[in-house]
Amino acid sequence: MPSPSPSGKLPRTVNELRTLLGAINLKSMNDEVRSEMQSRVAMVGAVNSGKSTLLNYLIGRTVSTVSAVPGTTRTNIEKAFGPFVLVDTPGFGDPTQPTRSDVAREATREADVNLLILDATNGVRQTDIDLFAELKNRAQPLVLALNKMDLIDQREAATVIMIAEGRLGRNVIPISARTGMGVAERLIPRLVDEQPTLAVALGRALPEYRRMVAEKMIRRAATMSVIAGFEPIPGIDIPILLGNQIRLILRIAALYGEEFTAVTARELIATVAGGVAVRYLGGEVAKFLPGPGWAIAAGFAAAGTYAIGQVAREYFESGKRVPVTDLRDHYQRILAERRAKRGDEPPAAE
Repeated sequence: MPSPSPSGKLPRTVNELRTLLGAINLKSMNDEVRSEMQSRVAMVGAVNSGKSTLLNYLIGRTVSTVSAVPGTTRTNIEKAFGPFVLVDTPGFGDPTQPTRSDVAREATREADVNLLILDATNGVRQTDIDLFAELKNRAQPLVLALNKMDLIDQREAATVIMIAEGRLGRNVIPISARTGMGVAERLIPRLVDEQPTLAVALGRALPEYRRMVAEKMIRRAATMSVIAGFEPIPGIDIPILLGNQIRLILRIAALYGEEFTAVTARELIATVAGGVAVRYLGGEVAKFLPGPGWAIAAGFAAAGTYAIGQVAREYFESGKRVPVTDLRDHYQRILAERRAKRGDEPPAAE
């Protein structure tokens, strides 16, 4: 079992914190985040369900032909912007072109997440049910979007959604690829929820969604810190906690298209957090009080991760123009706010 620091004690100074950060495998973290930037989403569905319209809406220009004629898309259309790849596939259910379904299936096997698009104006058809049954057993996450809701009378919308969910036994995201309704506020967040590693590529390729994606990253990392913080042995979770925070900074940097390494990420933590981070890590002594002490330590871990994530988001959102002193003040202010909500203080490090 690894010791919490090279000296076997909790870090008590910024230099000890830097030493501990330096012992973390930084190369693997860099490689891990870079791999997350190579993400693919395959959009599949029956003919004329609106896959090409959604692709064009997300990218902001026409790259896939849209037509009322079934079978307009004859092959997989891949559109890479930044490191992200969206794949518009031929529609299922055209009996005259059975091989096109095989082309689409190939895209679903290579994707990181599959997006099944349903046509609200036609309801859930047997083609949709068959395709859903095939895709739900794949290793990749599956998201269902009920498209063309702008063509449904508002008085009937809830019923249309309820019927679709009842036939498939799964929640659907109501959207309009033509108007953008539901895409930013519901579909994009669901994609990130279903496949968190998609967050970096998605936010990098679609700048208008970056802040929302960054917030999801920060909250997920804070949740992971809570889990680590419940480790009952003092100090054992600290490398896990710091590694989680370094990954978070690297992901936010990548999200904003910034070149950043794990080395500079660890330095940002040590410089911005400084003695405050050491003090909060000192909260590990609370673990000597089983039960409540573990919960307190988990709360400190989450607060520190949330604060460093917000600081990183502000830093990269500004183009790295925010002075370090301002970031440090922002970090301490966020910690103070979260501490006030909890109504407690971390114990002093021994």
